[in-house]
Amino acid sequence: MTEASRLQRLFDEHATVLAPALLGCELTVTTPEGSVSVRLTEVEAYGGQGEDPGAHSFNGRTARNSSLFGPPRHTYVYLNYGIHRCLNLACGAEGAAGGVLLRAGEVVEGRDLAVQRRGGRDTGIKLLSGPGRLGQGLGIELSMDAQPVTIGLPAEPVTFALKPPAEPVPEERLRHGPRVGVSGVGGSAEFPWRWWIDGDRSVSAYRPGKNVPGR
Repeated sequence: MTEASRLQRLFDEHATVLAPALLGCELTVTTPEGSVSVRLTEVEAYGGQGEDPGAHSFNGRTARNSSLFGPPRHTYVYLNYGIHRCLNLACGAEGAAGGVLLRAGEVVEGRDLAVQRRGGRDTGIKLLSGPGRLGQGLGIELSMDAQPVTIGLPAEPVTFALKPPAEPVPEERLRHGPRVGVSGVGGSAEFPWRWWIDGDRSVSAYRPGKNVPGR
């Protein structure tokens, strides 16, 4: 089985299985402005309806979160704080409503375009650190919700292409812990569903959510 085939199959699994496998993968987003490619360094898994109180799907399907309930290997884009367009990848069986939030990445191609989208100021390794910055640098719009994600090398131009890493991230560099800014029990140690590459400076800073038990 090729690495692309393996990654393809992992999208049929629970978000907590897919999430760590996305670290080190290269995501390319192509728009009429051009393409930006990033190496993913930080992600968060979110469970399905009734399972994960931190997930948008917890209370069931709505117009806003419907793409999470659709087939895997599609995008889920939402607006955070009325400003940030955050990119997620839906996973699990259709209707499972799981997904992985892409939190940070290192630009490997298209840096000039990413910098332009971020206001013209190149902040180095932190350019796309955090889901809001990442979405902005990739040119994510709400209209990109529910779009297919091609795994491996696409045969023709596509908006979203995800390529496995040439070399997997060493297991000793994989870290996981509570999710960033998630309130209540969903942000507690009961859900250590944030994964990142240890020592990678593009990873965003951790901050707890409100009313997290055990803190």
